[in-house]
Amino acid sequence: MKPKKYVVSLSGGKDSTAMLLRLIAEKRPIDYIIFCDTGLEFPQMYEHIDKLEKYIGRPIIRLKAKHDFEYYFFVYHPKRKNPELEKYDGMSWGGPRNRWCTAMLKKRVLDAYFKDLKKDYKIVEYIGIAADEPQRIKNACYPLVEWNMTERDCLEYCYERGFDWGGLYNIFHRVSCWCCPLQSLDELRKLRKHFPDLWKQLELWDRNTWRTFKPGYSVQDLNVRFDLEEQWQTQGKKLNTKKFYNTLREKLAS
Repeated sequence: MKPKKYVVSLSGGKDSTAMLLRLIAEKRPIDYIIFCDTGLEFPQMYEHIDKLEKYIGRPIIRLKAKHDFEYYFFVYHPKRKNPELEKYDGMSWGGPRNRWCTAMLKKRVLDAYFKDLKKDYKIVEYIGIAADEPQRIKNACYPLVEWNMTERDCLEYCYERGFDWGGLYNIFHRVSCWCCPLQSLDELRKLRKHFPDLWKQLELWDRNTWRTFKPGYSVQDLNVRFDLEEQWQTQGKKLNTKKFYNTLREKLAS
């Protein structure tokens, strides 16, 4: 019978961080702590991982895909189901039905690592899904569910121990890959306002690819929309009205 190894899957966010801290506090068995780096985390997230590693006094294993985001985005040429897309290089922006970035930069990397471990060990994986996210629960070990810790509980637990991600959670609801096109418009407004350098990088990628960033919106289109919203708010006009959207359509078409 293979010996057990206990592995913490650490995304670096509030839930997995709270899980790791409490597992250690309760002296639960931990053999490996794994952080899969997509290369697309906020700078504050990398600072958080370093701070967390120092705080717990244990190594955090950092995994990374062989190729970076830009390689898959601009260069990689997969077999495409739609022959009309064969003329394009790169995967371009992901979407709800094609989350290639999660697959290439995270899932495949983790799957390969666990496959190798499983050759010699029976793996018990700790996953940081909060008690108020039951739709995400599958077959694994979920300590936060066991402890009935919600997302809010997790954030407070981390704040109490001095982890604040440089204020990221004061801005965003979630702090995963900053360039994700699946973010809400509200999160993208905040990215543009608080992280102008990252927004410029987003504009650069978007200008040089073939798929629209979001359905109906390029990044430049978002600039037009967000600028118009700011103008209307300054003038005391209401957003989300027929007049606003008519004006927006005119500006996008010009």
